[in-house]
Amino acid sequence: MIQTLAAPAAAPLYVELARSLEQLIEQGTLRPGHRLPSVRRMSLQRDVSISTVLQAYTLLENRGWIEARPQSGYYVRPRLPLDVPEPRMAKPMARPSYVGVNDLTAEVLALAFDPSYVPFGAACPDHSLFPTKKLARILAAVGRNDPALLGRYAMNWAYDPLAREIARRYLQAGCPLPHDELVVTCGCTEALNLALRAVTKPGDTVAIETPAYFGFLETIQSLGLKALEVPTDPRTGICLDATREALAHHEVKAVIVMPSFSNPLGSCMTDEKKARFYQILAEFDVPAIEDDVYGDLHFGERRPKPLKAWDTDGRVILCSSFGKTLAPSLRVGWCAPGRYLERVRRLKFTNTLGTPVVLQKTVSDFLRNGGYDHHLRSIRRAYHHQLHLFSQAILRHFPEGTRLSRPDGGFVLWIEMPARIDTLRLHREALQHRITTAPGALFSVKDRYRNCLRMNCGLPWTETIEAALRTLGGLAKAQA
Repeated sequence: MIQTLAAPAAAPLYVELARSLEQLIEQGTLRPGHRLPSVRRMSLQRDVSISTVLQAYTLLENRGWIEARPQSGYYVRPRLPLDVPEPRMAKPMARPSYVGVNDLTAEVLALAFDPSYVPFGAACPDHSLFPTKKLARILAAVGRNDPALLGRYAMNWAYDPLAREIARRYLQAGCPLPHDELVVTCGCTEALNLALRAVTKPGDTVAIETPAYFGFLETIQSLGLKALEVPTDPRTGICLDATREALAHHEVKAVIVMPSFSNPLGSCMTDEKKARFYQILAEFDVPAIEDDVYGDLHFGERRPKPLKAWDTDGRVILCSSFGKTLAPSLRVGWCAPGRYLERVRRLKFTNTLGTPVVLQKTVSDFLRNGGYDHHLRSIRRAYHHQLHLFSQAILRHFPEGTRLSRPDGGFVLWIEMPARIDTLRLHREALQHRITTAPGALFSVKDRYRNCLRMNCGLPWTETIEAALRTLGGLAKAQA
């Protein structure tokens, strides 16, 4: 094979190979379900090394074009039709409102941990996706090697080696963070709570995306705040024009956003949009509380930059955790408070004194020695694959006219069904079949999204999952 000299800016050989295979898939030469040549055969066909083929296949797998099947090889992954309609964006909210969260939230969360139910309701991944055995060994070693950690109060802002690891990872994502200005928290929930308390007082108004994660609404209610819902595009995130209107006509004290794979929409703001959003915040001198808990769960080639990367004056409070990527039960999160550092530190002290060092050290040791990046690649592939299988099943079994979000990261789907479907009624009917759901009414202050629901796709695909989706779709069709 004749090869020409590559220009200095030419892509690596494995990227070129991946692109050529992508084109064959797009053109229909390689169809869904088609088995790709083995790594060795492809190496011979294209006159490249086995390592190059493996890198190309891994890149295609990460992008969702192909999937590896144990003991079988690589196959072209089925893809959703391009004409599947996405959910519609909500209208702006006329005025802020106090949150009236009902008991349904607690019910959904409680049933998520009952093994007799299929847990479509809570955004809780299955435990099999996490490296629990390796973490258990590290946790045991930490306790064995330094048992004094179990006999001391955790009166600290952060365990220094962990803070350095977190800061290093954000630096790789294009967001420099001083490690000594991080506050390690008991999960992302505490980080968000501290951030809200640092910038608001009871009676203040907070702007949020809509549909909004119901955990935000619970926190807003508990602090006596009012919520102002801002329309959000299911693909590109919060509407900038609506944000400007909200800040211009209401005394908003903070904006809560999930720029990277929001819950429940799965939307992701582009870099350009994040920069413009930050400019609006600066123009109106309003802080932002950024939930970045899904940022590492991207399906593309690179992790999206957090909004914090554009923060030049400390107005963005970045919050996240390892709950969706590594270890939900360890409850290790963090907060980068920017200009509100001292206020957040004081609130952390009065809230929980500190986060247990034995847990921080366990996570820190895993990050340094446990293959976290390898684990992330694995769990991203799993979430991507599961999202696709759920999407296909929903399109097969749910009523005609169902709209579906198409996230490029995370593991939740937002489903909009025809207007005559009542998902609160659907939720009650599904419970009789031992299936939990998250009705759309949970995701708004007002009586919105009655025909919508959020779907937890953090569950490995099984016949039980397929049957539950078929049942749920049948119940919805019966309403129609």
